[in-house]
Amino acid sequence: MLLPRTETDDLARIAWLYHIGQMSQEDVSRTLGISRFKVQRMLAEARERGLVRVSVTHEISGTLALADRIRRAWGLTEVQVAPMPPGLAEGPETSAVARRAVGVVAAGFLQRIGEGGQPLTVGMGWGWTLAAMARAVSGLSNPGLRFVSLMGSMAQTSDSSPFDVCTNLAALTGGSALFLPAPFLADSPADCRLILRQRLVRETLAVARAADYAIVSVGQCQPDALLFTSGVLTPADQADLAAAGAVADTTGRFFRADGSLAETDLNHRSPAIAYDDLRTRDVVLLAAGTEKRAATAAVLRAGFVRRLIADEMLARALAAEIGDCDLQKTG
Repeated sequence: MLLPRTETDDLARIAWLYHIGQMSQEDVSRTLGISRFKVQRMLAEARERGLVRVSVTHEISGTLALADRIRRAWGLTEVQVAPMPPGLAEGPETSAVARRAVGVVAAGFLQRIGEGGQPLTVGMGWGWTLAAMARAVSGLSNPGLRFVSLMGSMAQTSDSSPFDVCTNLAALTGGSALFLPAPFLADSPADCRLILRQRLVRETLAVARAADYAIVSVGQCQPDALLFTSGVLTPADQADLAAAGAVADTTGRFFRADGSLAETDLNHRSPAIAYDDLRTRDVVLLAAGTEKRAATAAVLRAGFVRRLIADEMLARALAAEIGDCDLQKTG
């Protein structure tokens, strides 16, 4: 059974970064996107509640240590690891649990950056993990929140499509949604260029390029992945990706294991925010399930991700990816 995110989680995380991670209050403020005054207040509250003694005493302290090691190794601004119930074996059911766990933590991240009533624009990708985040949002009300899709949508509605993710989040938070009036994938690079010249598309992408945060997920280039089973890609497209050595996709771009863009015309057929524009945004990557290990590592190697939210099992697999195999298991 997954534990719901609590205020104590946030207090423990800030206390960890300050007391154990040796960050200054200014560094904590910048990393978490909150004011220095709020950092000071929450540090004081953590001490008052007894969370801080010699170490941070909280059930997620083990995952905080894991997150800190991954953050340092990959050079990220922030990493959050969603705790998982112990004793789970790899498989579809476990992946579903992982998506829910990451969704809960990601909803907490959205709560943190979106509360306070200040205007904030958040670019949104697509996928089941983002849908899980939308389902987990509760108690966040901010009319100044604006959710904009970073890419086109499917022909049919689905909780995982950019259109539905944005509209669901807007409805839950009292904010607004702006979706890209374009297909998820054009038939050819020429068709894509034509779509990108349309006024409404240009205006929406201008908003996406100026977003304060971009929250995206990662897909794997395998036959059972959502992008393949949804019918978006043809068998010829799948063969092209395999020949190009693609192992991961995010926001309509396909990557090789070393983080480079795969040499395929599919990377020129998706009406979406430009790859170079992603590098200028505060990109938050949601990743769930150990089957996403190679894909997540590839996207991290691409160098545009600043924050990672992953489940505990995937985080340990990523730690092994960087040779960090001596982590003590928590739970």
